[in-house]
Amino acid sequence: MDMKNVLNLRILLALMISLTIVGCSRNSSDKNSSRATGWKINDKNGGFQYNDKFQEQETSPGLVFIEGGTFTMGKVQDDVMHDWNNTPNQQHVQSFYMDETEVTNKMYTEYLDYIKRVYPPEEDNYRLIYQGALPDTLVWRNRLGYAEMMTENYLRHPGYGEYPVVGVSWIQAVEFANWRTDRVNELYLENAGYIERDAKLTASADSNFNTDTYLNAPTLTYGGNDSIINPEKSRKRVQVTAAGDTINNYARRESGIISPDYRLPTEAEWEYAALGMSELRSFNVYRGRKKYPWDGQYTRSGKRKTKGDQLANFKQGKGDYGGIAGWSDDGADITAQVMSYEPNDYGLYDMAGNVAEWVADVYRPIVDDEFSDFNYYRGNVYTKNAINEDGTVKVVTPDEIVFDTLSNGQVVARNLPGEILQVPVDEDETYLRTNFDRSDNRNFRDGDARSSRSYATDFDEEEDGVDAEAAMTRKMYNSPKHNIQRDSTGQVIKEYDTSNQRTSMINDEVRVYKGGSWRDRAYWIDPAQRRYFPQDMATDYIGFRCAMSRVGSKSQGGKKRN
Repeated sequence: MDMKNVLNLRILLALMISLTIVGCSRNSSDKNSSRATGWKINDKNGGFQYNDKFQEQETSPGLVFIEGGTFTMGKVQDDVMHDWNNTPNQQHVQSFYMDETEVTNKMYTEYLDYIKRVYPPEEDNYRLIYQGALPDTLVWRNRLGYAEMMTENYLRHPGYGEYPVVGVSWIQAVEFANWRTDRVNELYLENAGYIERDAKLTASADSNFNTDTYLNAPTLTYGGNDSIINPEKSRKRVQVTAAGDTINNYARRESGIISPDYRLPTEAEWEYAALGMSELRSFNVYRGRKKYPWDGQYTRSGKRKTKGDQLANFKQGKGDYGGIAGWSDDGADITAQVMSYEPNDYGLYDMAGNVAEWVADVYRPIVDDEFSDFNYYRGNVYTKNAINEDGTVKVVTPDEIVFDTLSNGQVVARNLPGEILQVPVDEDETYLRTNFDRSDNRNFRDGDARSSRSYATDFDEEEDGVDAEAAMTRKMYNSPKHNIQRDSTGQVIKEYDTSNQRTSMINDEVRVYKGGSWRDRAYWIDPAQRRYFPQDMATDYIGFRCAMSRVGSKSQGGKKRN
């Protein structure tokens, strides 16, 4: 072979390699085809559907973005109450969203209006649903104080519409967040044309919307009413298979339309957000030496224009809930209208004062940073969808509502019609796992013998004849066990625990609440302070706000490192 032919062969080989590289590059960067298989994505004739145009999570109604990061959780100054329950520990929190303000009376009465309309309390089957959602307005009463004006007006009078709701238990706050999730996603799907417009206004117990049901069994949403689930506007998205069959196109997680759940913030999230560390952090702030949601060590403003003004609504001293009228007044004697004070650097209002706030965590005196220093949360109870014999999910019907009687005698619905029935995870999910081995993890590594991995006996020292003193050494959180139930006539039967062996009020049904309130002295408005209260009870000084997890990039705008 002469040199000319050799040169031509080399040129041809180089050209073939170049074309191959260009072809591979083109295929790998083509958003309309899969990098895994090369198949077309979002093909009109069927196949895999995926939202390639998704940029980032839309901020849902009422929320502001909180960019995650590292901070020192826990109080670092004097503990005058000697609780020893907030030892400083370094935690990392993922980015999330949080309500700009506490949930207000206006927001909560919108929820009550919906519940009353969909589950009419005049019907016996639904009466307890509405009653279970009502705040306890009697929390305002005081044996030696006049408060009937608040008892009668605070929740519903428009004069208090933009004031934080109180009298709401932790359980009720969670139910509000679940309802809010469904209403927001219902609106998103309506705006995108996946469900009939204004279907939310005709909802009933037999025909309503639930996010999880829509994702897992969309044909069962709205009681299976196809005219709502597949409106005229959505028919342009109907897919046709190669065999000529039509497939209704429901919105999935892959669509990017359905948002994550509204929920209560974790304790770590709430404390991180309250500190407002959005700007470049100094060494002291990073190490936990920021005392309040604002800069400085004092509760009064140091700015020339507002010098001396209180920066939050709290009890200033004995018999002093607002200061002297017309001078040095904080503008409130009970709660204040939301946004009455300046927000912190994240744009969050009233993260100190006004009302204390429920967070998601079960209370324990320790925060186990040795086991977890990332998105710390105590309270995981893992469940899964109940499955029918035919393999479909079990959706609750109006005749299958389960009610729970709480420790205070109140009755609440454990599930609502249209929701998917939840059951605890079992060995099918936990077998040989290393990250979790049970459904209920509330007391995991909390210091008592019952929470250890090898401890399996669920005993009661009185019923099982176990020596009480020996049992006490095996169980750290030995709280009273009151028993309450209803007989066949609906009468409440109360059995008080009169044992003198009880040593604690801590159990798996007490939840953390954070921040000070209008009833509290300045000591409690430090974001690191933590207290607890039964999850099924309410007060006139505890409210709540919702949070939502962030999906995708850590920062808004998807900033990348060079």
